[in-house]
Amino acid sequence: MREVDLLGPRAFGETCGSAKLKASAEDFQVDEVLDIPLSGDGEHLWLWVEKRLLNTEEAARRIAKAAGVSLRQVSYAGLKDRQALTRQWFSIHLPGKADPNLSVVHSDELRILDMQRHSRKLQRGAHSANGFTIRLTDLKANRGELEQRLQQIVSQGVPNYFGLQRFGEQGNNLLGALEYAQRQELPVQRSLRSRLLSTGRSALFNRVLAQRVHSHTWNVAQVGDVLAFTGSRSFFVAGKEECQDPRLLQLDMHPTGPLWGDGELASQGLIQQQELQAARENSELSAWLERAKLKQERRILRLPVRGLVWEFLAEDCLQVQFILPPGCFATVVLREMVELLSVTEAVRACEF
Repeated sequence: MREVDLLGPRAFGETCGSAKLKASAEDFQVDEVLDIPLSGDGEHLWLWVEKRLLNTEEAARRIAKAAGVSLRQVSYAGLKDRQALTRQWFSIHLPGKADPNLSVVHSDELRILDMQRHSRKLQRGAHSANGFTIRLTDLKANRGELEQRLQQIVSQGVPNYFGLQRFGEQGNNLLGALEYAQRQELPVQRSLRSRLLSTGRSALFNRVLAQRVHSHTWNVAQVGDVLAFTGSRSFFVAGKEECQDPRLLQLDMHPTGPLWGDGELASQGLIQQQELQAARENSELSAWLERAKLKQERRILRLPVRGLVWEFLAEDCLQVQFILPPGCFATVVLREMVELLSVTEAVRACEF
C-alpha cells in the first residue's frame, strides 16, 4: 500500500499556489437547485433545510424522529458535504396526516427554512444542479496567474474526476471495495454494498479519465468516443462528423468514460480498446462490478463550470461561486487552481 493521488493529473499543469479549504463551515456553502414547481397540496411535505456540520443521512434521521415516521418515509435528492453549510430539500410521506410540529429539530446544526406540500415524493437525483460559494483562506498565490487559471476553467472546464470524498477517509471505502473484489463477494448490508460498489466504479472511471488527461484528450472528441450532453443520461457514438460538432467547443457536449458494469461497452474502436485495457489492468475490481450486475453506464469526462465568478475578499482570501451538475465535485474545480492543504494532508489510499 502506498499513497497515490486518486484524481490523476491536473489539466492545466502546476497549481498557482496553495490555500486552506473549509477553515469553517461557512467557507464551503452548497445550495441545491431544484427545478420542480411544488403544487401546495398532496401527501408529501417538502422541507427546505439548512444544515451546518451535519451529513444528509443524520439530518434525515432527525427529521424522521421529529415527524414520528420511519426513516424510509423521508427522502432527499442527494448527499451533501458534512463539513459545510448546505441548503437542500427533503420530503416526508404523510398520507392522511397534518403537518407535524418540527420545531424540535431546530438547532445550531439544523434549521427548516420552508415547508410546502406536494403530490409526489422527492426522488434521488431529482435536483438539476448544485450552487457553490467557497472561500479559500490563507491563500498564497500570484493573483495574476490565479485569475488567468480561472479564465481557463471558464473557457475549458475541468476533468470530471470523482472527488476524494468518494473514496472515504484514508481511502477506507476503496480499501473495503478492493477486499471484497479480491474475494469476489458482496457485502450483505445494502448500504455498505451500495457505497463500496460506487467507490469501485469511481476508481475505475478516474483511471480512464487520468489516462485521457495525460494524453490531452479528456476534452477532445475522437471517433469511437461516446458523447453526451451536460446533464443528459442519453449518449451516442461519435463519427467524424460528430467530432466537429460546435457544441463541443461550447461545453454543451462532452466525451464520456465508463461507469463499469455488466454488458458491452458503448464505445468503439481505439477508445473501446483503451477502456477495456483499464479494466484488464484492474481485473479483480472490474469482474467484481460485473458480478454485482451493475449496468454499463457513462459519465462525462469534462466538467463545465457554469456561472464562475470570483472576488478577492482580502490579500489572502479568495471567494469563488459556480454551479455544477449533480454528482460532480467542487473540489476537483478548486484543485486546478491551488493546492488544497486540508484535502491534500488527508489523502491516503492504496495502490490497485
